[in-house]
Amino acid sequence: MERMTRVRVNVLISLFCLVLVIFGLRLFDIQFIQTGGSTDNADTFITETRVKAARGEILDRNGNVLVGNRASYDLVINYFVFIDSDDPNQYLYQLVKLCQERGVDYAENFPVTKSRPFEYTLDQQSSTWQSYFQAYLHDLGYDSDITAPLLIQKLRSIYGLPAEWTDEEARAVIGLRYELRLRVLVPIANYLFVSDVDNGTLSEVLEMNIPGLNVEAATVREYHTDCAAHILGFVGAMDAEEWAKYEPLGYPLDAEVGKAGLEQAFEEQLHGSDGIRWDEVTSDGTVINSYFDPEPQAGNNVEISIDLSLQTAAEETLASVLEGLRADETTTDGKDAEGGAVVAIDTRNGQVLVCGSYPTYDLDTYFENYNQISQAPFAPLYNRALMATYPPGSTFKPCVSIAAIDSGLITINTIIEDRGRYDRYIDSGFYADCLQYSSYGTVHTDVNVVRALEVSCNYFYYWVGDHIAQWSLIDDTAKGMGLGESTGIELAEDTGYRANPETKKLLHENEEENGWYQADAIMAAIGQSENKFTPMQMCVYASVLANRGQRYAATFLSRVVSPDYKELIESSSPRLLSIFEISDEAYQAYSQGMLRVTSTDDGTAIDSFEDFDIPVAGKTGTAENGLGTGSDHAAFICYAPADNPTIAIAVYGEKAGHGKSMAEVARAILDVYFAGGVEGEVVTYENQPT
Repeated sequence: MERMTRVRVNVLISLFCLVLVIFGLRLFDIQFIQTGGSTDNADTFITETRVKAARGEILDRNGNVLVGNRASYDLVINYFVFIDSDDPNQYLYQLVKLCQERGVDYAENFPVTKSRPFEYTLDQQSSTWQSYFQAYLHDLGYDSDITAPLLIQKLRSIYGLPAEWTDEEARAVIGLRYELRLRVLVPIANYLFVSDVDNGTLSEVLEMNIPGLNVEAATVREYHTDCAAHILGFVGAMDAEEWAKYEPLGYPLDAEVGKAGLEQAFEEQLHGSDGIRWDEVTSDGTVINSYFDPEPQAGNNVEISIDLSLQTAAEETLASVLEGLRADETTTDGKDAEGGAVVAIDTRNGQVLVCGSYPTYDLDTYFENYNQISQAPFAPLYNRALMATYPPGSTFKPCVSIAAIDSGLITINTIIEDRGRYDRYIDSGFYADCLQYSSYGTVHTDVNVVRALEVSCNYFYYWVGDHIAQWSLIDDTAKGMGLGESTGIELAEDTGYRANPETKKLLHENEEENGWYQADAIMAAIGQSENKFTPMQMCVYASVLANRGQRYAATFLSRVVSPDYKELIESSSPRLLSIFEISDEAYQAYSQGMLRVTSTDDGTAIDSFEDFDIPVAGKTGTAENGLGTGSDHAAFICYAPADNPTIAIAVYGEKAGHGKSMAEVARAILDVYFAGGVEGEVVTYENQPT
């Protein structure tokens, strides 16, 4: 008996729940399906508004904010309030006209061209937006093969658009009606009409007093420095490929993501999680209750390894030197100087302290001035530090010195007589002059490897390149130094080429004479031939010289901290890519030679370092530009202090004449580095951004 009673009770409860479900479905049908979302019969209703999370800040290694956020305002349209207004079409028409008059871009994804002849633009949209459009057509009862002109014509009638409106005006309003209707058909938050609206437009919009048009507080990216433009990057709307990548991570369709530089490299650390605000709203748009579920979560802050004070000194001095060369009326050498780049690395861990490219541009006005910037002389948008490959010239000689000694070809005391012109193959039509000989008609007389580095004697290295047992001994050394290899940096980079038989065949595959000859080895030994490296690679190379063969991956990351700066999320750790064995004798030879470059009267960089108290190991380089006309390229590498290195630097100037001019840039960096100066507002735990 008791069991039968329990069964009856369960049946009654089930029937009661079924009745509730039926009534709930009927209520939903009456209030939403049959009314198309109209709220005429509801006292209040619930709306959801996505609240964008603030993006994390990018700071330098000392806490200086490089890229942050500023407060802004977005215009968001609440569909349910707006659609019940007295004349939604006229309101939308006014909004479109206002935006057109003020040149304001507004969000709209209706996949039809904005002017006749109307055509679909679905192929430019992500698969998600394409599916949204199909849902829209299905809601209207149209097949997907309906033509764009016919769809516009039918929508004019469905939405009751005035006959006197032009097709283009009607298309513009239809685009907004489409966006609003999607908020009923698919799970998208309220329609974000305009992001970061300017004050003038905001004032005019508010004067219209449009029901359902709300002003939401937001943030947009703000740059606190005009340095490092080539590496900081910028954010923008996702394309189809990015959407496919970030959609599984919960990104909304209209999320902005890093499009270039460090904004892109550290996207997942910087990106926050948007929140949803649920509002209980009356039919006239009055909000009577609000709550967040979930709450917005700001992105983490990324502290990069760049030192703003060093970066500023590097960029300003590089620009000054190159512009000074162009303006110098006393000489033609370097008169045609073009672009350049500078990189500095902490030798102890591979962290990049400086990464600059000249000429540069202002990220704050990048989008407004893009056409002007892209057409400016010397290609300001080109990141020469990571993407330009150059012949290293005589900066390659320390590498050749190591190979020559450790292969047994020479010792530190081996003497080679500099005869000015290396003419061993002159009967075959080939000879090569030492720069001293071709410029002044003089020679360096007898030189050993230390002296050859000090005065940059080409003849000595012609001899080495010609007499080394096999070129692979030099090539393997260059590879071990990181030349022609990926540096491990987080941004896109060109890996360049090392001069060797394989490279020559690859680069000249369509030429009959693409074999490797002694002339190639002779010229490659002074950093010419097919040797082409980026300034970033050359700086890693200088760091490997400083570390006696240890090669760390280059990195821009210092650490990642929480939005409130109180929790350490991630810290950079040195990553050893390789170790190349260098003998004591080879290390002593290039160390002494490079030190003499900056410290003796005959040293090729003495002009920049004669009054510098810290010992610096350096090497100048002068390389043919490969064009047959114009000044030579100029290069300089160094590390300091020479006896206990902590910083390595590489500087390159296109057609800058001689490597000693680039030494001035390195000196400016070292002045600031050893002075310990830090510029800019420093963020501390007591002085946290809000």
